[in-house]
Amino acid sequence: MTGTTTIMRVKQLLRSHQLRADKRLGQHFLVDTGIHKTIAAAAHLRSTDTVIEVGPGTGLLTGVLSPQVARIIAIEIDHRLVELLQETLADTSNVILVEADILSVTPGQLLTTHGLRGERQYKVVANLPYYIASPVIRHLLTADVRPELMVVMVQEEVGRSMSAAPGDMSVLSVSVQVLAQVSIVRRVPARAFYPPPKVDSMVVRLETISEPAVPLDRIADFIEFVAAGFRSPRKHMRNSLANGLGAPHQYVEALLARAGIELSRRPETLAVAEWVRLWKLHETTGNTPC
Repeated sequence: MTGTTTIMRVKQLLRSHQLRADKRLGQHFLVDTGIHKTIAAAAHLRSTDTVIEVGPGTGLLTGVLSPQVARIIAIEIDHRLVELLQETLADTSNVILVEADILSVTPGQLLTTHGLRGERQYKVVANLPYYIASPVIRHLLTADVRPELMVVMVQEEVGRSMSAAPGDMSVLSVSVQVLAQVSIVRRVPARAFYPPPKVDSMVVRLETISEPAVPLDRIADFIEFVAAGFRSPRKHMRNSLANGLGAPHQYVEALLARAGIELSRRPETLAVAEWVRLWKLHETTGNTPC
């Protein structure tokens, strides 16, 4: 099915239900069937897989995924689209449709509620609204039951930030890469969506690290520390981290020295392992730098 044909199909489907894309929810429906197939391939789907699809929209991607897996839990926040999906997916027996906000439920709750108590392995596939992409990714990577891997569509800028290497790191880069190995699948032009967004997108694959260097119950503290380090990103670490922590320069200089990090380094040049080392040293001081 060509992109033009798919757009016409989506327009007709929405019109038949008297619907329009809701800008408040960041709704942009992916209508390029080739990219649907690319996303499915990137998820390395197996016939025994459980997939949580966040934001199924009109169900086009769901239709590509469902023949390849055991079951899909499709979670949609928009009641109008839930009603549409109940019709379009009525004959798809392995899709469980849930009306909810993904940020208000845990994967463990979803699995248990729908007869999969004890299930520990699942994958996430999602065309994420730009405005909640980062919170959703963090929510899932730190969940009670973590995904085996995630394949998500995000704004191109966010995708590049998540996959950045030292020299271009950010708080987002560090906070995601401490929990998952990130790789870019492909760039997606705005014209692949209806209605088209103002910027291009990117499909990103995140393979969950089973035992992160930072315990899951301390991730929030770690990210807060990293954010402090990026408080003045164009300054040297000795100044940026001191400003962020509200700590004396002598304390930060000693911390950097113990971590083997030059005082003149800038925050964006530090690798994840260096941030972890710095944070752990800071923790051993009892968080009393003054």
